[in-house]
Amino acid sequence: MTKVLLSVHVLAAILAIGPIAVAASVFPRYAREAKPGDGTTAFLHRVCRGYTVVGAAVPAFGFATGAKMGVLTDAWLIASIVLTAIAAGVLALAILPGQRRLLALSPGEDVPAGAVARLAGLTGVFNLLWAIVVVLMIVRPGSTTGA
Repeated sequence: MTKVLLSVHVLAAILAIGPIAVAASVFPRYAREAKPGDGTTAFLHRVCRGYTVVGAAVPAFGFATGAKMGVLTDAWLIASIVLTAIAAGVLALAILPGQRRLLALSPGEDVPAGAVARLAGLTGVFNLLWAIVVVLMIVRPGSTTGA
C-alpha cells in the first residue's frame, strides 16, 4: 500500500504542481505583452487556479504516505510540510491575487511594471520552495536508505 500511496503522491505532484509552476512562471511575460482581446493571461490564470484545487491531493497523499512509512516526525518531512505550506500561502495569498489584479486592468491600460516584477519574483520563490521540497523528498537527510 505504501508504494501505491507514494506513487499517487509523486504523480499528483508532477501533474498538479508542474502546470502551476509553468503557467505562473510565464504569466508575467504575457501580462507585460498583453494586447486587448488576447486571452492568454486569463487562460494561464485559470490553469493556476484550477490546478491549485487539484494540488491539494499532493499533501493529502503525502501525509498518508508519511504515516504509512512512519516518518511523520522526521525532520526532513516536517521541513517539507512547512515549506509546502509556505508555497501554498504564496500561491493563494500573493500569486493568484496578483494575477487577478493584472487581469482586472482595463484594455489598453498600462501594465504596472512593478506589479509584474513582484509577481515574477513571487513565482520564483514559489518554484524555489517546491524545488527544495523535491530535494528533501529525494535526499531525505538522516534516512537509512543510503540515498
